[in-house]
Amino acid sequence: MAKEKETKKPGFAFGKENYRILILGVAFVVIGYLLMIGGGSDDPNQFHADEIFSTRRITIAPISILAGFIIVLFGIMKKPKD
Repeated sequence: MAKEKETKKPGFAFGKENYRILILGVAFVVIGYLLMIGGGSDDPNQFHADEIFSTRRITIAPISILAGFIIVLFGIMKKPKD
């Protein structure tokens, strides 16, 4: 009696759902960095604290970036369906 050998087809490391989750996480990271852009002044003698230290740049953007990294980590760790 000969044992049958299981042959696995070489393929991608992740499934379709994993790639979707990874793209979603990268989108969150990019959006977070885009939210941090700006706040500079053309005149070096002027300082606008309300633009630089706004809620968008201090709170929302870092939370978005952190959420994006967590989503990417989840996309990597999730076991793909067979």
